[in-house]
Amino acid sequence: METTMNYRPRRTVLYVPTHVERYMDKARALDADTIVFDFQESVPPEHKELGRQLLRQKLTESRDYQHSEVVVRINGLHSEWGDDDLKAISDLDIDAIMLPRVESILQLQKAIERIDELRSDVVDIMINIESPLGVLRAEEICSVGERLVAVVMGTTDLSNELKINQTKDRVGLLTSLSLVILAARAHKKCVIDGPHFDLKSVEACEFSCRQARDLGFDGKAVVHPIQLDYTNDAFTPKQADIARAKAIIDAIEQANKDGRNVAVIDDRLIEPSLREWAERVISLYDTVKAIGQNELLGAIR
Repeated sequence: METTMNYRPRRTVLYVPTHVERYMDKARALDADTIVFDFQESVPPEHKELGRQLLRQKLTESRDYQHSEVVVRINGLHSEWGDDDLKAISDLDIDAIMLPRVESILQLQKAIERIDELRSDVVDIMINIESPLGVLRAEEICSVGERLVAVVMGTTDLSNELKINQTKDRVGLLTSLSLVILAARAHKKCVIDGPHFDLKSVEACEFSCRQARDLGFDGKAVVHPIQLDYTNDAFTPKQADIARAKAIIDAIEQANKDGRNVAVIDDRLIEPSLREWAERVISLYDTVKAIGQNELLGAIR
């Protein structure tokens, strides 16, 4: 059995306010696949400059956030803060910049141009889709090119603008979520569900995570560290998934040796396209295991 896929996990995308020093310090020890240092929604206007200063201080002191991808979410470039945010991080060692409320490919292209004017390196781009217009234009937006690596839903703003009641099953959001998933997958982008805000109910959080996984999301945004274990677990392949993935790859390889293009496992027809699913599952599992986690809610160590 041979696998070729290299899959970067983004099971958990944790938002960390930049104006609270202890939150940034705590994030160094958290098991989040992606940490988004936030200049935008979680930072009050009177603390924007403090947030910039603290982030510069922390990332200059140490870039060590374990295995976590380091991302900065700026304020919109149409706002009074967005350009100053970009200038503040222009020389920082980060993995990606996240842009809020993207609603057109032209808006995204202009933002990327401004980022490239201010930085000497080529940094990845992530975006929030959080409005009806953003959802309707998601396919166009996702076609921008390889610089865009992930789309993160902003489900609270989207729910408000759709004027829907927020229910446990999120029935009012399902069409929007599915449209963005389709757009992201059509252009081979990672796609992340919006956060779950009920911090007290473990059951509700687990339901939301598993619903997101079954809809096709790669992971979920997280607003509090207490949610990390459950969210990581929901998006981590289980032993049964790995056994099935390996069986699929072996069966397809044997079928090819025998001159056939399809295989059969337990009386079920296995088509060649399933190999991609199998390789993705194995790659994700191996990566998670390498950083010291398994499927049992958190860290092995």
